[in-house]
Amino acid sequence: MIRTENLVKSVDTSEGLLTILEDVSLEIATAESVAIVGASGSGKSTLLGLMAGLDGSTSGDVILDGHRLSQMDEEQRAVLRGEMVGFVFQSFQLLPSLTALENVMLPIELKGDPEANLKAKQLLERVGLEERWHHYPNQLSGGEQQRVAIARAFATQARILFADEPTGNLDTATGKKVVDLLFDLNREFATTLVLVTHDERLAQRCNRSIRLVAGKKVSDAKNEEPTVV
Repeated sequence: MIRTENLVKSVDTSEGLLTILEDVSLEIATAESVAIVGASGSGKSTLLGLMAGLDGSTSGDVILDGHRLSQMDEEQRAVLRGEMVGFVFQSFQLLPSLTALENVMLPIELKGDPEANLKAKQLLERVGLEERWHHYPNQLSGGEQQRVAIARAFATQARILFADEPTGNLDTATGKKVVDLLFDLNREFATTLVLVTHDERLAQRCNRSIRLVAGKKVSDAKNEEPTVV
């Protein structure tokens, strides 16, 4: 489903060339859950952005469901993301001028689905927000906003879900509920899940953990018995 080949990302700085990722190669299978772990600044979010086609690599390539991203322009990558990718971010990234229902409806409507309203309501019910359809993001708690974001991520039945520190702005109890929901929906929809986190306990819930140190992949190991925490 996802493959990277000798992926390198470098940027020019006032102090010279800074290499954020160096020669990262990996494969992630369909319906697999994979955690990308490492300290702050290790390149986790950069790797996720490259795999999702949100940014371009300096060298190397990303193959997303058979599509080489280096051979696609930004418009083509955007179409591919719209067809098969969902996102959950630490900062929620809901549109403040839209209600919870409208935020979830938006990606469905963009695909021209006439049942956007019904499908969005069903997803909000699935994440336990059937009573909060018409509330705006600033009227929702952090946990509720993240549940709306998860519903939106699954709205178009994305085949790949990228989650970047999805519990980073939540307290421990709320974070656990959000993670439980994320993995429940992952199993229900057989979605490939790529999760960026610095939380080792959260990483253990995935099938595999890939560790980055200073932009390099230093380990890639199966979690023999994914832990529920």
